[in-house]
Amino acid sequence: MRADGIRRVTEALKECLEQALRFANMPGTVFVGPLDDPDVHDAALILFLYRVVPNASLRNREHRVYQAPVNPPQADPKVQVFQNALPLDLYFLITVGTKLGSEETPLHSLGIAIQALHAASDLTVTGAEQETVRITLEPLTTEEASRIWALFPTANYRTSVAYLATPVWIDPRLPEPVAAPVVQDQLLSGHRVEVSS
Repeated sequence: MRADGIRRVTEALKECLEQALRFANMPGTVFVGPLDDPDVHDAALILFLYRVVPNASLRNREHRVYQAPVNPPQADPKVQVFQNALPLDLYFLITVGTKLGSEETPLHSLGIAIQALHAASDLTVTGAEQETVRITLEPLTTEEASRIWALFPTANYRTSVAYLATPVWIDPRLPEPVAAPVVQDQLLSGHRVEVSS
């Protein structure tokens, strides 16, 4: 992914959650942003990116991007190699919305979100190329949850779960040049040999 990798993964997560709500005939939308935003009042779920860290195990590896061929479709995929790409781990908080009413509906929405993300644990992120990002439920201690909610002193605490999206690659602007493949294995000498008959 390029510089828009974080945005693309966030949009893919939002779309996955909204599709799950529509499939279950649940009202409301998915709001992306802080928990105390004034526009959050109609959301069934709130998706908030609260932490971004480098992925230590992939940090020194090259990033290979495979682009599917268009014409002809049976051709080999084009490969771009990025030597200095930065792999990131994104931590998202999914919180029930603030709609008034009983607690059952928001908790049902949260259950639908957990079910959908468990089923789509390998999230396909589309764009100029397609990449797969792993989505896993992240244990969130009471202390960690308290630190996150302390960022929003005007928001009342609501039931939340955390998810990890990894790896999200931030690629350099241009890939490393790839040498042309070897098509003929032949050693040629600069000396000319004449054969007389």
